[in-house]
Amino acid sequence: MKKLVLAAALTFAASAAVAGGMAEPVMEAPIIVEESAGTSGGGLLVPLLLLVLVAGAVAASN
Repeated sequence: MKKLVLAAALTFAASAAVAGGMAEPVMEAPIIVEESAGTSGGGLLVPLLLLVLVAGAVAASN
């Protein structure tokens, strides 16, 4: 009978040790990704360069 009580006590102690405490859960801060602001004419450079190249080609052909 003593062995049964000892086994039950050890089983209870082992399960309580594994279960953990009542500590607050650790929450990580959310990651915020911000897009960098480009220049005001960021999308204007390629079409302007293309226009200059076309104008140069038209002027060279005449």
